[in-house]
Amino acid sequence: MALLVVIGVGMHFSLSAQMRDPSPNGRSGGHAVFGDIDVGGNQAGAKPIKIDLTLYTESRTIIARDTVFGNGRYRFNNVPSGIYEIAAEVEGQELTRIRVDLTSPLVSDVRRDLTFELKSTRAAASKPGAISAADQYERNPTNAAAFARASAAIDAKRYDEGAELLRKIVTSDPKDFQAWTELGNVHVLQSKYAEAENEYLRALDLHSGFFLALLNLGRAEMSQQKYDVAIEVLGRAVKLRPESADANYLLGESYLQVKKGSTAVQYLNEALRLDPKNMAEVHLRLARLYIAAGMKDKAAAEYEAFLKKRPDFKDRKKLEEYISANKKP
Repeated sequence: MALLVVIGVGMHFSLSAQMRDPSPNGRSGGHAVFGDIDVGGNQAGAKPIKIDLTLYTESRTIIARDTVFGNGRYRFNNVPSGIYEIAAEVEGQELTRIRVDLTSPLVSDVRRDLTFELKSTRAAASKPGAISAADQYERNPTNAAAFARASAAIDAKRYDEGAELLRKIVTSDPKDFQAWTELGNVHVLQSKYAEAENEYLRALDLHSGFFLALLNLGRAEMSQQKYDVAIEVLGRAVKLRPESADANYLLGESYLQVKKGSTAVQYLNEALRLDPKNMAEVHLRLARLYIAAGMKDKAAAEYEAFLKKRPDFKDRKKLEEYISANKKP
């Protein structure tokens, strides 16, 4: 048996003000987020693998979806400024999730390339990013069909219908931690945070090591500005998967919100270490924080580190001027 696994999400970041597309109403559009999908290991003549890409806001609101069959390019146009995540799924199973930061006034368009490979189940189990067997849940045919219908309803933004189907699944099989998690996701989309919290907690009672439930619960707490709770939850997520750049980043952001800057910087820097290319924008975040604190030399150091990773940054000259004026001799 084979499945698609992440072999080290091979992505790179690029910025280009010229790549923006006009919005439907004829005015200047927002950002474009795009990238190439490279699927290796598929035999010639085999059916192309369908990869579903979903663009989410921090609060798990779906902004757009795209589908790529095998090797190809996905693209999300007219994306407003903000922090987003792109989830890549195959047959309803999430393979990876990457963060896209469009909050900086210096950032225009973003490119994220994703590289996957078809591996045997046995070989994939040892790879970072492969789907853990413990995170799988086998449903009976009736519930499996209902879960597929729920996913389709949610994709179509028929959230009430999707939630009702998921409720039927967990009523029929209260041990289905994935269904509990997805129900929590739907309720976050509906801004029903209290219900979502309970559902994420039910999932974690059943499978305390279900990383996605921890990560999504942490996001839900951040959306409600319950940063102390988010810190506890995301701290568990980091302990479970210390290699997760996203978990480290979100934990760092939560610490920033409770004015614990030194602790925040620790996790933000760890996110940078783990995913230096895709977390490069964190240098800009840190620079703005240092500027606000009057630590211009530290801000200059962050800008300098950013430019080393993004030498083709379109506003490089502006950052170089700041570095020249504020860098310690």
